[in-house]
Amino acid sequence: MKILVLNSGSSSLKYQVIDMKTEEMLAKGYFERIGQPNSFLTHKVNGEKHKFEHPAKNHEQAIEFVLNRLVNKHYGVIESLNELAGIGHRVVHGGEKFSNSVIITNEVIEEIKKCSDLAPLHNPAAILGIEACRKIVPNMKMVAVFDTAFHQTISKEKYIFPIPYNYYKKYGIRKYGFHGSSHQYVANRVAELMGKDIKDLKIVNCHLGQGCSVCAIKDGKSVETSMGLTPLGGIPMGSRSGDLDPSIITYLMQKENLSVDDMNYILNKESGIYGVSGISVDMRDIEVEAEAGGYHAQLALDVFHYLTACYIARCAVAMGGIDVLTFTAGVGEKGPISRNAICKQLEFLGVKIDEVKNDVKGEEREISASDSKVKIYIVPTNEELMIARETLRLVDA
Repeated sequence: MKILVLNSGSSSLKYQVIDMKTEEMLAKGYFERIGQPNSFLTHKVNGEKHKFEHPAKNHEQAIEFVLNRLVNKHYGVIESLNELAGIGHRVVHGGEKFSNSVIITNEVIEEIKKCSDLAPLHNPAAILGIEACRKIVPNMKMVAVFDTAFHQTISKEKYIFPIPYNYYKKYGIRKYGFHGSSHQYVANRVAELMGKDIKDLKIVNCHLGQGCSVCAIKDGKSVETSMGLTPLGGIPMGSRSGDLDPSIITYLMQKENLSVDDMNYILNKESGIYGVSGISVDMRDIEVEAEAGGYHAQLALDVFHYLTACYIARCAVAMGGIDVLTFTAGVGEKGPISRNAICKQLEFLGVKIDEVKNDVKGEEREISASDSKVKIYIVPTNEELMIARETLRLVDA
């Protein structure tokens, strides 16, 4: 029983093939520069990496080439496409329409299109991937797994913005939250590691990478999260601003004579850690510069750590406490400096990190001190496995 997981970008395609009997990843790859003459595929199987320079004018040609690799006797992991039980597609925004993953139909595609205004960089790309698969493997069962679905359990007073209510009714303007598959996977995994029922835990998960979000998970359900209407909100990220006083936007637009597109670019591409440091979107670069005495690099780290800690405290308020704090994604899994700095600001909540245990990168382990009232864990995320599980669940049903 094998599942193909696809994550379609506007000019890229990521994929994994997972054997659901063992939940083992059999192959993975990344097709880049789709639509350009120099497009290429990096395909990994059996611990080996293979690069194929292959012109793909569109997602259909890219997916067709990937499927051919998967059944190839030298690079493949299946003898025929009939071995695939289904294809799971990551879809960033499901709006209020989708509170769960769904089998893809014509109606589902139309609803995903309606949400494209809320995720203009992501949803149209997902549709390209879905429609390409329908042409190439028309009889294959496919599932849409939404980043926003996990957060549909957040109560209304936590997702409504304090602006005229009519805008919510008219345009669906509210908090949606993202990284749902990651938050769900990590919450279930840490409960397993602790040997406890997830319904008995109050978990705060920190998904910290180029994109960052913090999520409060109580009884296995999301009850608060940092990202808002779009993945721009919440804590500062690599190049995204996170939450701001909204008047900053109109003030800058007036002072700098900026258009809406200009402002969107600044908030998404020139802000966050990069905006404050002026150096890089990569936290590793920032840490090196800060260690060398760079003022703006250290300031960027301080801002990031402080605001992340603030949102963790907010999540504790949403649940009436916290039992376990988890770190995942690039910075969360591989950033001992950030984990330590964030936890140090939360000692008033009973969070106490063991600096020796914390001195690790990318390893699943507990890092809390023996006298910490809150357990602290590093849990490498696996969004693809979560998507594969959801796909198998619906295909089997």
